[in-house]
Amino acid sequence: MKLSPKEMERLTVFMAAELARRRKERGVKLNHPETVAYISDWACEAAREGKSVSQIRSEATQLLTREDVMDGVPSMVDMIQVEPVFPDGTKLVTIHEPIRADSREQLEVVDPGPGEEFDREATGTEPNDADETDAEAE
Repeated sequence: MKLSPKEMERLTVFMAAELARRRKERGVKLNHPETVAYISDWACEAAREGKSVSQIRSEATQLLTREDVMDGVPSMVDMIQVEPVFPDGTKLVTIHEPIRADSREQLEVVDPGPGEEFDREATGTEPNDADETDAEAE
């Protein structure tokens, strides 16, 4: 069997991702290379299944939480770029901040609570108007 360099790279990513999947199933926290391989392999398979670039970017951020990876890994993996093969060819997919907070932290960030949003119609001002007025008064 003769494989191109790109096919060899894909198999390497798959093997690293398979190791990461097995470790994750056993509750072992993933390190940096395992984390990147896990998400990259998923993105490649999702593209082969026909998912769009936007679907992959969105869903890839839901694969791992901070609880799944070693300390420090989320800050090291702020972006992953992978070139999966789609039905219409190869495309570059960039996944920003692929490791999100755990589910409890996500709820706190997503739901700021009542009254936290700026209501332009109720106040009749722009968000920075009050800041400028306060600064001029001093």
